[in-house]
Amino acid sequence: MKRALTLVVLAPAFALVGGCGLKPLYAGGGSGAVATGLGQVEVAPIEGKAGWLVANALRDRLGAAPSGAARYRLQVKLDDEITGLAIRRDDSVARERRILRARYQLVELGQGGVVLDATAGSDAGIDVVGSEYATIAAESTALERLSDIVADQIVTRVAVTVGRTPPAP
Repeated sequence: MKRALTLVVLAPAFALVGGCGLKPLYAGGGSGAVATGLGQVEVAPIEGKAGWLVANALRDRLGAAPSGAARYRLQVKLDDEITGLAIRRDDSVARERRILRARYQLVELGQGGVVLDATAGSDAGIDVVGSEYATIAAESTALERLSDIVADQIVTRVAVTVGRTPPAP
């Protein structure tokens, strides 16, 4: 009974959502405006190990632009920081926090204008154990995960921006 009443109450709300102007971001699939626009983004080199990981993740998600076909350049600057959080009785660190932040700009190559200037970031907690190797491995794994998360955030924001930008003449 409650389920039927809920459907009756929510049915008008569902009808209104259809007319609100929302459309899927990736409408048209691989040949849609957003997918085509993402394929026209080249990723500028990014410094360091974190930069290499983020750049590879971005290239995987954006798709490879044929040589000379790039309309945009994505420039990314990273800030990778590890801080100790918890201290043991012997004054050694028991837990670390790794933070990866990215400031990025999407530059339109033809006009040289910045289309998007934004930031992305994420953090991860790391247990510091007695084995130095295990701690280094955990820090490395955290960096890999954070690189994927930051790349996903960047691509999502770039996709929205590219979807709103009119196609090149």
